[in-house]
Amino acid sequence: MTRRHDPERRQRIIDAAIRVVGEKGIAGLTHRTVAAAADVPLGSTTYHFATLDELLVAALRQSNERFANTLAERLPEDGRGDLAADLAQVMGEWLGGDRTGVELEYELYLAALRRPALRPVAAEWTEDAGACLARHTDPLTARALLAAMDGIFLQVLLTGGSYDEEYTRTVLARLIR
Repeated sequence: MTRRHDPERRQRIIDAAIRVVGEKGIAGLTHRTVAAAADVPLGSTTYHFATLDELLVAALRQSNERFANTLAERLPEDGRGDLAADLAQVMGEWLGGDRTGVELEYELYLAALRRPALRPVAAEWTEDAGACLARHTDPLTARALLAAMDGIFLQVLLTGGSYDEEYTRTVLARLIR
């Protein structure tokens, strides 16, 4: 029997893992559930990702890249504009409507508390997002903005409350002063 060449299989497995975590949480993530969601043989998941932590690292990296790309696309390179308003608007878009994507990202991000393998990826995200923001302000303010954004995201997600863009803009603007 010849081996089928499927260069997209690894990516489909990562995408399936993200969907499984989005639907069932990290507790529902197994090689078997991911294989079923990706429509691949069980052995394919363990071939590409020997452990669930390896799969979670890939999923967290992909989620981080999505947020970093959004920030990079939405913040003007020339540094003009209202950084606080731009960030508040991006956050509002992420929290508006279906919050599944943001919930998934924070579930993966917070999983690093109990899964040491995820900590370097969470640290990478913090460094990368901080570097992106530091292109528009100083490094210390960039870190403070990131911490405030994380706090606002978590408060909205954990309380089920509504997102207040004006409040967020005001808080972020105070940090930028």
